[in-house]
Amino acid sequence: MKIGGIQVHASLTLDRVCEAVERHLGSLDDPGFCVACGASCDGVEPDACGYECEVCGCYAVYGADELLIRLF
Repeated sequence: MKIGGIQVHASLTLDRVCEAVERHLGSLDDPGFCVACGASCDGVEPDACGYECEVCGCYAVYGADELLIRLF
């Protein structure tokens, strides 16, 4: 599957994304993920789309809530 023209990293599973969304609902965490490299990112708005990844430099960071909607 591709999001924003980028192949979604294999490590972004339904369980991993759902856990991040649940963590966001129960705390002040703002988790997100880079769809290019699979890195976890903190301080990402829930509806973020295409932010720059601090790990790989791709503009492929999505908020966990947004990613859940797009993936599943």
